[in-house]
Amino acid sequence: MSDTRNSILARLRASRDAHPLPPPASDFTPIEAKHWPNEERLPRIRRLMEAVHTEFLDATEANWPAVLRDFLAQEGVGSLVYAPATDAGKRLAEGWDTASTTLIPYDRPLEDLKPRLFESIEAGLTTTRGAIAETGSLILWPTAEEPRTLSLVPHIHIALLRADALYDTFLQAMREQGWTQAMPTNALLVSGPSKTADIEQTLAYGVHGPKRLIVLAVHP
Repeated sequence: MSDTRNSILARLRASRDAHPLPPPASDFTPIEAKHWPNEERLPRIRRLMEAVHTEFLDATEANWPAVLRDFLAQEGVGSLVYAPATDAGKRLAEGWDTASTTLIPYDRPLEDLKPRLFESIEAGLTTTRGAIAETGSLILWPTAEEPRTLSLVPHIHIALLRADALYDTFLQAMREQGWTQAMPTNALLVSGPSKTADIEQTLAYGVHGPKRLIVLAVHP
């Protein structure tokens, strides 16, 4: 080690010893004052997400599969991958009587589905664990039955959002859902479709994920 490097390290250590960091405050608490009335949460989430190119569909518990089916047909989407083991997946498959969009169940190892998934499947459907009004973000909770692949690989990600599962803040969602008890390997907050910009600040969508994010808001 050179004398210059030794000298620099010695000065850094001396400075650290002379000015130690203060201990963490024992009374630290996050800001919890943000709150929106129930009727304002979804409009706020929608406004924030639409500002970053998210699209919304409105439906009810009774008709959301039909609303989704009509949307896919209108957009010319020929295939949709979904999780058949979830309650939403079972509901979707019941009475799916359209020839314009083929349902692809994610019920096999990824290696078996990979050629189709990366080459021809156009859309993926996932559920959510709600949305956050403060930031305009969906909460995705990948599982073995509904893996991250469904929302990451297809060009169109359709997210099923229950309109009665809305939270003011991220902290509220974590507390009320009991995140300290167990978490997946990657809980996700998603506000819009995948986008990135190059050095010339040219914005491009879909480079690292779906080009479109469709929120299917299911109202009680």
